[in-house]
Amino acid sequence: MKDSQILSFAKDTIKNEAAAIAQLENFLTQDFPKAVNCIYHSKGRVVITGIGKSAIIAQKIVATLNSTGTPAIFMHAADAIHGDLGNIQKDDVVICISKSGNTPEIKVLVPLIKNFNNKLIGLTGNKDSFLGQQADFVLNAYIEQEACPNNLAPTTSTTAQLVIGDALAVSLLHLKGFSSKDFAKYHPGGALGKKLYLRVADITAQNNLPQVAPNSKISDVIVEISEKMLGATAVIEKGDILGIITDGDIRRMLQKSQDINQLTARDIMGEAPKTIDNQALALEAKNMLEHFGISQLIATEKGSYKGIVHLHNLIKEGII
Repeated sequence: MKDSQILSFAKDTIKNEAAAIAQLENFLTQDFPKAVNCIYHSKGRVVITGIGKSAIIAQKIVATLNSTGTPAIFMHAADAIHGDLGNIQKDDVVICISKSGNTPEIKVLVPLIKNFNNKLIGLTGNKDSFLGQQADFVLNAYIEQEACPNNLAPTTSTTAQLVIGDALAVSLLHLKGFSSKDFAKYHPGGALGKKLYLRVADITAQNNLPQVAPNSKISDVIVEISEKMLGATAVIEKGDILGIITDGDIRRMLQKSQDINQLTARDIMGEAPKTIDNQALALEAKNMLEHFGISQLIATEKGSYKGIVHLHNLIKEGII
């Protein structure tokens, strides 16, 4: 098979799914805000159930809701009718996902959920189905055709379900006033979490504290920069920050001066160095380094010198 044919299949799939997703907004009714408010005002969790590929989508929606502050659990529809109905608590809201809305498991499960008096949200591609008729609120995920050429394998339909799930999660996020600080609580690991909670102080606490006096010899400055391994040193006098000397300053000095023995730190330091509060987010340090096109920032706290944060620190932490 030619590469051009494979590319054609891929493009057709993307076009099919994109067109279906674009149509979803036309299927939104007042049931959508009612469903969102039902979840928002509920004192319980969101229990999401489905079978087959819909069950996989259910698990993803559960993960999205949990990560944005709405407690949710997954319950497989087949397992539910064999004991897992015990997962559903009094104040829980149940979302049942099914493309057809008429599968045998759904027809058995839905009446049982209704008997518990829990609110039921049906996410289905057939609003006139058994699920659509029994649900308190119906979220219409109708598609004309699967991307599968045989119109059988769940492709476009599961994408539509996923998008409706995202719309639910984002709507709830807005209602809750869920902020980046809240997001950080649920994502403490990895680079994403670090961008939301890692502070400059967490970095400077691990670094050396390079500093020299303004009258220090250049040889002493070079040793300080080399030993502290941050590519720079602060110039400090009586606790005040007078300037900064970087390894770039050293190189430029060597190019210009033949006799470095007569020079002191004050002669080559950069005055008014860029500083950042030690309690600022490391992400803010990244933004400042990029904005000014520099590699180091001096960290301060209430005017006191706390250290240097280097570009390499941020790379190591995954901020960059």
